[in-house]
Amino acid sequence: MKAPDSALMESVTILGSKGGPAISPGSAMPTSILVRMDGQTVLVDAGLGATAGVCRAGVALTEIDAVLITHLHSDHYLELGPLLHTAWTAGLKRELPIYAPSGLPAYWEGFRASMAYDIDTRTEDEGRPDFDSLFPIHLLDDHFDLTLGSLNITALPNHHPPVTESYALRFDGSKGSAVLSGDTAPIPAMVDFARDADLLVHEAMLTDTISDIVNRMGYADDRLLEHILRSHTAAHDAAKLAERAGVAQLALNHLIPSGEPGVTEDTWRAEAEPHFSGTLHIAHDGMTIPLKAAP
Repeated sequence: MKAPDSALMESVTILGSKGGPAISPGSAMPTSILVRMDGQTVLVDAGLGATAGVCRAGVALTEIDAVLITHLHSDHYLELGPLLHTAWTAGLKRELPIYAPSGLPAYWEGFRASMAYDIDTRTEDEGRPDFDSLFPIHLLDDHFDLTLGSLNITALPNHHPPVTESYALRFDGSKGSAVLSGDTAPIPAMVDFARDADLLVHEAMLTDTISDIVNRMGYADDRLLEHILRSHTAAHDAAKLAERAGVAQLALNHLIPSGEPGVTEDTWRAEAEPHFSGTLHIAHDGMTIPLKAAP
């Protein structure tokens, strides 16, 4: 029986705060979020660095109760296989279910095949439990409604073209509620989905800086720039959505850009604060946000 720190339960921890899959020396890590509510520990997304991020948050990999993958862009699930394999080597003996869009089984089959020698050898030589039975995969879709103990999790299709299966998630527990936008352009449905939540974690970009960043990367055409602008949400639009939804706290996350010279927390606040009257957080790796803001 787990004995979680009561100060950390009813909280959301941002394990990776940058948007996009690439990292560089000193950069933040891609997306993963740890939700601790009603005695449940749920990992949402598993971008690069998620495994170490969970441990740095003081959570054993064997304590995770479920993993949810919002969509199949690499910065949201690249490290799923390594994380679960490491949980297995760390002593996981119970089922750890995965909830994800329909394409995930192909990834999982490929990961399992790539690690077959190691998994089979460790099972036989070290007496570890059967790997394949520990990680059942379930569909995350438009009708998703999951209850874990007293915690209820629902999904909202968001707008992240060209990805057609991409979801926001809402967590409702006995002591609070949290909403994670996933990767999305601003959508009106998010207002009702996040209505009166204690915390909304919403992706955000600074549109004025995007062109310069893409140009420096040296792409031959504008496809990356066009993708970013049509598939993500400007910081001021995220703030307006949060205000309309009446949420108590807003955390800007999946930041684009991240680590750009001259872009500071004050830069993000200047974009969002004029449009949001609640408590505003600018995410960084390892940030834990209690659902109930301090007075």
